Amino acid sequence: MTCPFCAYREDKVIDSRESKEGDSIRRRRQCLSCDRRFTTYEKIDEIPYMIIKKDGRREKFDRQKILNGLIKAAEKRPIPMSRLAAIVDKVESKLSDSAERELSTTEVGEMLMDELRILDKIAYVRFASVYRNFDDEEAFLSELKELIRAKRPEK
Repeated sequence: MTCPFCAYREDKVIDSRESKEGDSIRRRRQCLSCDRRFTTYEKIDEIPYMIIKKDGRREKFDRQKILNGLIKAAEKRPIPMSRLAAIVDKVESKLSDSAERELSTTEVGEMLMDELRILDKIAYVRFASVYRNFDDEEAFLSELKELIRAKRPEK
């Protein structure tokens, strides 16, 4: 570290503390030449997760945006927030496991719908109606029929 006062390149760390959020470390340092003290901060240089939109644009992953969509779909349903947050955690985990740190909106939407289909059929249909952007009532009914068919055991 270079001293901001005398530009000497050697110092000693007097105190280190983690930030409240746990995303950085604050270090108090003392220059070995002029004995003045200064503070530095260390942060992880993180590559952001990206979502590839249908038109090819890339957008930074927004956990809250996905959670808001799930909350809207699950409105007035007996689904705990912790379950919705766990679904978003799964998506985020898949992103972090990906070598490119990118997922398409199609992959994200399908993952969310798979989870909602298991969790709550009504929330699933609500989410699917917005995500799949049904053109008419026939497309919506077709999705409902498929859901009912999948629920019934085969004879």
